[in-house]
Amino acid sequence: MKKELKQYSILFLCALFLTACSIQKFIPENERLYTGATLTIAADSAVQKVTSLSDDLKTILRPAPNSNILGMHLGLYYFYKNQQENTNFIHKWLYKKIGQKPVYQSTVSELEIEKILRNRLENHGFFYSTITASFQEKEKEAAITYALKIVTPYKMATYKIDSMSAPIYKELKKLTARSPFEKDMRFDLNNLKFERQRLDTELKQKGYYNFNADFLIFEADTNQYTNKKFDLFLNLKANVPRKSTIPYKVERINVYPNYSLNDSTQVRVRRYKNKSYHQDSIAFKPENLEEFITLKEGDFYNPLASKITARRLSSIGAYKYVNIQYKELDTIAKDSIGSLEANIFLSPLTKRAVRVALQAVTKSNNFAGPELAVTASNRNLFKGGETLNISANIGYETQLASGNNAGLSSLELGVKGELIFPKVLAPFSMNEDFFEYSIPKTKTSLGITYVSRSQLYMLLSGSANFGYVWNANKYSTYEFNPISVNFTRLSNTTPEFQEILDNNLFLQRSFNQEFISGLTFSYTYNEMLNATKTHQFYVQSTLDVAGNSISLLDTEKTAREPRQFLGLEYAQYAKADFDARYHYNFGSKNEQTIAARLFAGYGLAYGNSDVVPFVKQYFSGGPYSVRAFNIRSLGPGTYNEETTNAQTVGSFFDKTGNVRLEANIEYRFPIYSFFKGAVFADAGNVWNTITNPTFGGKDRFTSNFINELGMGAGVGLRIDVQGFVIRFDLAAPFHDPALIAQGKNWDFRLDEPVFNFAIGYSF
Repeated sequence: MKKELKQYSILFLCALFLTACSIQKFIPENERLYTGATLTIAADSAVQKVTSLSDDLKTILRPAPNSNILGMHLGLYYFYKNQQENTNFIHKWLYKKIGQKPVYQSTVSELEIEKILRNRLENHGFFYSTITASFQEKEKEAAITYALKIVTPYKMATYKIDSMSAPIYKELKKLTARSPFEKDMRFDLNNLKFERQRLDTELKQKGYYNFNADFLIFEADTNQYTNKKFDLFLNLKANVPRKSTIPYKVERINVYPNYSLNDSTQVRVRRYKNKSYHQDSIAFKPENLEEFITLKEGDFYNPLASKITARRLSSIGAYKYVNIQYKELDTIAKDSIGSLEANIFLSPLTKRAVRVALQAVTKSNNFAGPELAVTASNRNLFKGGETLNISANIGYETQLASGNNAGLSSLELGVKGELIFPKVLAPFSMNEDFFEYSIPKTKTSLGITYVSRSQLYMLLSGSANFGYVWNANKYSTYEFNPISVNFTRLSNTTPEFQEILDNNLFLQRSFNQEFISGLTFSYTYNEMLNATKTHQFYVQSTLDVAGNSISLLDTEKTAREPRQFLGLEYAQYAKADFDARYHYNFGSKNEQTIAARLFAGYGLAYGNSDVVPFVKQYFSGGPYSVRAFNIRSLGPGTYNEETTNAQTVGSFFDKTGNVRLEANIEYRFPIYSFFKGAVFADAGNVWNTITNPTFGGKDRFTSNFINELGMGAGVGLRIDVQGFVIRFDLAAPFHDPALIAQGKNWDFRLDEPVFNFAIGYSF
């Protein structure tokens, strides 16, 4: 078999080689295929960074030659084949995919390229350099070499501002004193452009509303020197309008909190803290909007203040559009100062909304069923941008497979209320100006969930949270919940489930911890929202600590037994997660992506707990994890329930651990329209740092964890409609840690694929 594969490989390579060579017969008479350009540089000793200069010059060489792979011009070959009358549909298809039109020597305009190279050198200060071009010709191919002799560049001696009218002269004199230009700086056109843009930006922040960077001009004077030095002068162009050379103040601010394009601006006006609020009925209280608006009457015009105000108002979550417009007032400029009127138009979102989601859920051990979720929202509850979300969900699952688990079912009912305030609610005062990018939001939530699992138990759980979310900049988000309370109560346990608890003390202890009170802190850095970036990074780290504060108020009901708070046993633990992701986007429109992810998590029980609560433990497998394994079916460690005496019915609950490691990689590509495909590989598992006797020691985290990773690979289909993604993945395991003891862990089980259906990308 290996011999045959080797023969086929040799034949394939020979075919490709012959294909590459065969294009020469298609090249027309009196033409040569252009194979590219080379730069040779001879520079004076005073010239620095020759390599970077060479790289810059190479970017302007035109035209680009035809691409090739190992010397084979496949794109050209299929172009020529497609020109023939007897071409077939395969050649036509390949031409559309990889075909290239030929680039001939006759299309190369060496004189034009010499001119462009000389211009680029002069832009970098290398005046009077020489350039010569010469072709290297073969029978059917030609290349060109540009030989450059680069002389010593011109360097700046002084940087001064020319005389001009007040008050802009005074401002420019201050700004040029802080210029990044230094003595003996090489003349560079790009540096001059950056300096002009810097001056324009800083002038606008000082009130120069009508100024434009194009009004500035640089003049270089070499008459005073014979050693390639120059004096640089900054001046205004001729005929610059007078209004462009004076600063403007914001004399009036008008706010329209409930603006519509069809509305008239002639409505009732209320003055509040030197701003005019225009609204017939109170849609948004002025005192609630005030802290989001950084513009102030009497201040000089500053586009940065406008940008901050627009961003703050948009972050409230109640507005569809935020539009800030300035209008010059018809007043005579006094003391060389103009006047502006700022109009802030706020177009609200629909105040009330209802969202309904129905999905099919598949879980471990073939549990499947429908889930219905309904969310009702009010985006301006108290006329201050508060958002109230009330959601309810109902889900039913049943065991579809035959065997010991057949007939098991689960019913889940849940109600949750969430109230979000677009400001900081705290018992102490806080200066809102400290949060320049955006004002933190205060989030409160209260929820209750009822779960009934047939033949097992009923579980009632509640949660309450109070905390803050803050966007520090475009990519960074902090979330801090100083109050995070969870309550669980297990009841109506069946004898079968009670036996499971009696045989698994770790599982029993995790359910006994009925009260969890602590705090959580997370930091997220997310570049995924910027679709234009080639390299995108995402990092999220979370810290969850519980039980420390209430340990000061607890009571010991029985000696050497867990302590209690308000009659409930409470949990004490610390848990830290780290999730890092990287996307490399490439292709003509960044339509292809290589995505990678690494996740690590560790939970430590201490004090009043010897095991992390069940609801806080990690599990592995499923559509957002290792997709070749069902949810909670992977691990812990090398545990295999089929080789133990544990009851199968318990496996739905106990495949968790306090350590989790996962890694994923995926190649995403377009298929047609909004259909996209993927090829992926996943690896991961969960472990326990303290052995659970039920697992016979196979769940213990050791230095051999790399060999205990569950691994799988598969293919996927995504339906991506404007960011809403429906995902189908089919994956098969090729390394199952549960089979290590039998020596069958390395086996690509293509006949046992796992189907995953989910909303959104996995990472």
